[in-house]
Amino acid sequence: MIENVTIVGMGALGILYGDLMERTLGPGHVRFIAEGERLTRLQQEGAWCNGRKCDFTVTDNTGEEAELLLFAVKMTALDEAMELAAPLVGEDTVILSLLNGVTSEEHIGQTFGPGKILYCVAQGMDAVREDNRLTYTQAGKLYLGLPEEDYFDRGEKLDAVLEFLQRAGVPAEREPGEILHHIWGKFMLNVGVNQVCMAYGCTYGQVQKPGEARDTMIAAMHEARKVGACQGVLVTQKDLYDYLALLDTMPSDAMPSMAQDALAHRPSEVEAFAGTVLELAKFYGMQAPVNQKLYDTIREMEANW
Repeated sequence: MIENVTIVGMGALGILYGDLMERTLGPGHVRFIAEGERLTRLQQEGAWCNGRKCDFTVTDNTGEEAELLLFAVKMTALDEAMELAAPLVGEDTVILSLLNGVTSEEHIGQTFGPGKILYCVAQGMDAVREDNRLTYTQAGKLYLGLPEEDYFDRGEKLDAVLEFLQRAGVPAEREPGEILHHIWGKFMLNVGVNQVCMAYGCTYGQVQKPGEARDTMIAAMHEARKVGACQGVLVTQKDLYDYLALLDTMPSDAMPSMAQDALAHRPSEVEAFAGTVLELAKFYGMQAPVNQKLYDTIREMEANW
């Protein structure tokens, strides 16, 4: 039975789920790790969630091995996060990635061994982070699963992590379908809505109504869907329209994470989204002009900050 969790990354999802677990399990079961100046700053400043000061334990990468290790950073920081966490990864450590995109599980598995990593989709939260302060009304849900062909016998690990998360107050369930299909479906949505809202400087409202922004978003999603099919994951047009319907229920005045990054002049996840689409399109001899334009636009925005 898993009793404790170690989290790398005190961004939106780290604060959101760390706070839920800390308040449900009580002190001593949740720890964040950091080092250097960041460790000092997090220990001094802490974090706030929906107006409450979080009672987080923040420490360095020494001490007991992690039972459950959660990566809650952006893709741009994953390599650094894995290097930081490496001393805490033991033989029985189970790893969960809360990252966007379709490459983090493979990347983590290559570093620590594929038998340690479970597949996860974080979906449905409306978190807004400003510096170390997070606000949200919907905590979303974590969907956990394994590929249909699991060569590493991770079923017991999946059961143990689900039991822990549910006991810790985190909305989590076993993926009812095929987890890679869900991961690619969410990736398709993010390739569209995250990048377009950043490039156009808009909220959900602008992509919820007919117009150039929505057309661009849908075209970018189609390109992501097509490279996914080349990878052997068939995300259908029906899936695309289902995700659009879900998107249209979001608060029109809210905005996704990349649009928030633009306002705060933080590095975006354009490499995890358009960058991945373009890399796969090149590999398969395809064109992805909409993602190329979004990639160029966002890179230019970041270069001018």
